[in-house]
Formats: sequence, C-alpha cells, structure tokens
Amino acid sequence: MIIEPSTTGTVPFRDWQTWYRITGDVSSTFAPLVVVHGGPGATHDYLLSLTRLASWGRPVIHYDQLGSGNSTHLPERGNEFWSVQLFLDELDNLLTHLGVAGSYHLLGQSWGGMLGSEHAIRRPSGLRSLVISNSPASMALWISEAEKLRREMPPEIADALDRHEADGTIDDWRYKEATAAYYDEHVCRVVPNPPEVLRTTQLQDADPTVYMSMNGPNEFYCIGTLRDWTVVDRVHLIEAPTLLCSGRHDEATPATVQPFFDGIPDVRWEIFERASHMPFVEEPDRYFDVVEAFFAEHDG
Repeated sequence: MIIEPSTTGTVPFRDWQTWYRITGDVSSTFAPLVVVHGGPGATHDYLLSLTRLASWGRPVIHYDQLGSGNSTHLPERGNEFWSVQLFLDELDNLLTHLGVAGSYHLLGQSWGGMLGSEHAIRRPSGLRSLVISNSPASMALWISEAEKLRREMPPEIADALDRHEADGTIDDWRYKEATAAYYDEHVCRVVPNPPEVLRTTQLQDADPTVYMSMNGPNEFYCIGTLRDWTVVDRVHLIEAPTLLCSGRHDEATPATVQPFFDGIPDVRWEIFERASHMPFVEEPDRYFDVVEAFFAEHDG
C-alpha cells in the first residue's frame, strides 16, 4: 500500500535543491519518520511502501538525496565531490528546513542506514530513535561477505561473475544475467520486482553518477570511494535507541550487521526469515508491525 503525499516540494541546499515528499501531517502528535534511501544514488521510490506507517497517524518524510531522483543532478562532478559529509550536511539541512529537527525518528536502508549511523554518531538532540535496515557497519565486511555469497551461487553464475570481472567485460549480457541471479537471491526475492522498486532501478540506471562514484558498477563489485568506509570503531557513540533489521537471505549478512549489535549501547535486532535486502517488500506485515511498535515506544 502506497499512500499519496500530503505535500511535495524542494528545499535549497547550497546551490542546489533537495526534493522531499511528506505523507501525513508533520504537526501530528507523533514524531515524524524521516526515510533515508540507499544506493548511494538510488531514489526514494523503492521505499514508498513505508507510507503505510502514515495510516496509523505518523507523518512520513521521504527525500531524494543530491544527485538522484527529483533532486539536483550533477553528472559533471568527480568522485571527490560525493562524500559522506556532503550527505550528512544535506540531511541536517532538510531536517532544519522542514522544521522537524527537534523531534524525529530516522530509518535508513542499506546505504541510508550507513548514513543514518553516521548521523546518529553525532548525537543530534532531536533524534528519538534510529532504524538501521539492511546495512553493513563496514564496507570491508560487505565486500568479504559478498564474496562468500557469490561462492554459494550455482557454479555457472559464480564463474561468469569472476570471468567477466577479470576480463573487464562487465557489460556482457552473461555478466548482467549472473548479476540479476544474485539480486534475485540476495537483494529482492519478490520477482518480478514491484513497480516502485523497478522505478528506482530505472532512475539509477539513467544517471549512475553517485552510485558509480561511491560504490561501483553493482552491489558486490565495490570499487568506489566508499570501499574503505567503516563505523565499527565509532558505533559506541550512538545514544539513540536503535533497531537493526535484516533479512535471512540479505546481502547485508549477519556478519556485516554484528558490529552494530555489539557496539551500540541501546540496540535490538530483528531478522526477517523470508526476506533478503528489502523486508519491507518481501515480508511487509511483520516489518511494519515491528518498526511502528519501535517508534511508538520512543516517541517521547
């Protein structure tokens, strides 16, 4: 269920514009939920099912990060421009302009959870709670676990991935077919993907600047500027109550999530047995029950 927005608009961020979408009334007695999408360089669309939370009275704020979706695109910018700090500054700017910085929940999915952890490490006073959904605590763990998942795929899939990466022929249809098989197992097990997920894929493919700069050509061949990123040594600084969400078949394997669970003082962890990287699509009823109960507990 996707609920139509109450309002959409843009806020100025430096010389650019950040697009947002609000479902519900931000003056509600419930603290709003701010949703941070993945990628980097994806769009808000694949997370639109989270508008379901607004049916219980909680306003839900989606936005497109700079370089993606309806926000300003900057395809001419090089790798050095696209940094974690840039997106932290954009998030702070959005919270201030929308008038919610004093009290809000934050849910970040995949890269959005990585960014959310960086945001929470800075201990913003208005952050009521944090959901880190399907996110690794370090890219080194993500890369090493992706290698293990590749080895568990059928031999012909693993061989195709290895061969074309070694040969520099990742545009070959065989490589793309093998990549799709990995995604069907570990990214979204609802096949064909729902329309909102397909829309994000299409928009990211149309302008892959941010994704290619920070991550790389796909989910498991990570050669971008984030390849050395980690918060393992800083997660103990997170004061906000934190919920970890991951799927049993997730590309964000338990090993990639474990440092969050070990280091964050106030933390719990829910694993969705029938899901991979998108439990809000693959196991939605349980996912929304779990996250809304968590937010309600920490409305303050």
